[in-house]
Amino acid sequence: MRYVIIGAGAVGGVVGGRLAEAGHEVVLVARGAHHDALRDHGLRLRVPEGELILRIPVVDGPDALGELRPDDVLVLAVKTQDTEAAVRAWGPAPVAGGGTAAERLPLVCAQNGVESQRLALRLFRRVYGVCVWLPCTYVEPGVVSAAGAPLTGILHLGRHPHGTDETARRIAADLEKSHFEAPVVPDVGRWQYAKLLANLGNAVEALTGPVAGDEAMALLGRVQEEGRAALEAAGIAYATPEEQRAVRGDKVTLVPLDGVPRGGGSSWQSLARGTGTIESDYLNGEITLLGRLHGVPTPLNELLQHLAATFAREHREPGSMPVAELVRRADEATAHTAG
Repeated sequence: MRYVIIGAGAVGGVVGGRLAEAGHEVVLVARGAHHDALRDHGLRLRVPEGELILRIPVVDGPDALGELRPDDVLVLAVKTQDTEAAVRAWGPAPVAGGGTAAERLPLVCAQNGVESQRLALRLFRRVYGVCVWLPCTYVEPGVVSAAGAPLTGILHLGRHPHGTDETARRIAADLEKSHFEAPVVPDVGRWQYAKLLANLGNAVEALTGPVAGDEAMALLGRVQEEGRAALEAAGIAYATPEEQRAVRGDKVTLVPLDGVPRGGGSSWQSLARGTGTIESDYLNGEITLLGRLHGVPTPLNELLQHLAATFAREHREPGSMPVAELVRRADEATAHTAG
């Protein structure tokens, strides 16, 4: 199989780089300065064993790649806000022997949140979800890093909306030869919703910096409690903390990388790169949506969704809001809802 990594940023770049390093055929898809750096200098993948320079073919879209192959696997690793544009660009791409990518090829959504698979399934017949446990960073064109050891990450994989098949098992086998653990599960959504609860803190980190100290941790606890209440009201199952700890163990331990400070997660990195967009609509916003659908108040997640989007739109520095200010606004939002 050939892996076409649509969105070769942090997750896509690390997954594609590790697959290529293990000898699998990979094509990276990127745009702008990142595309040019990958084309001119190769992918610089910084991992605990050092910096790898990987010369991997790179294109800026389906037209540049040309006719797809029947053995291609499309790995969608863009942020959720970019999913619809990506699937509409790649869905009509022709496949050798007839038909289109949407009709014939598997699309693997390696993204945060839960919305991308639903968007993709409108166009693609075969959609797979991934629960991405992969600490990685992309803030500089052409360079991605992953600090996990001994494994780079754990990627639960399954069909969307449920089930498994031989394609999922073949993809998992390739990932497991490439520094990942990749359990194939019939209920990948349970793992993704559990990850969603953890990702509710992404906006807190993007706004205030690393979530540490009593004030920030207490706020994060309140935000996640809203999330659990919304999921339970909606009847949505999610993996328990005990299940997650049992799977993770000490398999993905962060190792300091020379010259690679880990400033923050995916939302923090979007602000650091000045992209102008952020995924809070599909993280905190997913809880806001469920709360509105099922009559559960979610003022804290609504506040974080709005503030993170404002920071992105105004190109504000990540971590520039004092924790005390965010807590004050959170208290006001909660009091207003209660009143």
